[in-house]
Amino acid sequence: MAEVKKTTNYTDMQVAKIREMYTELGNEGIETIAASVGKSVRSVRSKLVREGVYVASPKKTAVAKDTGPSKKELLNQLEALVGFNVASLQGSTKEGLASLLEFAKANQSEI
Repeated sequence: MAEVKKTTNYTDMQVAKIREMYTELGNEGIETIAASVGKSVRSVRSKLVREGVYVASPKKTAVAKDTGPSKKELLNQLEALVGFNVASLQGSTKEGLASLLEFAKANQSEI
């Protein structure tokens, strides 16, 4: 069986340069590293992964934001304020219910 030679995309010097630059620059310097060796960012990142030196950047997690009372709480407050069943308003937006509640509070003496 004939021996098959594998072509390499990176020379040993390029690999050494990439590894050295990566230890200095980290993930923020991937673009600079890629430009210095004439390869794409994706190619350099893949090579670093294969070399076992690449450390993925931590993913940003979504921060839970406090959006105030729920729609159900707003409906309960509105029903207590106006004195009639407000179940038909369940399809309303939270912002709309909050606005209606503020209006009802402002005009409570007329209700």
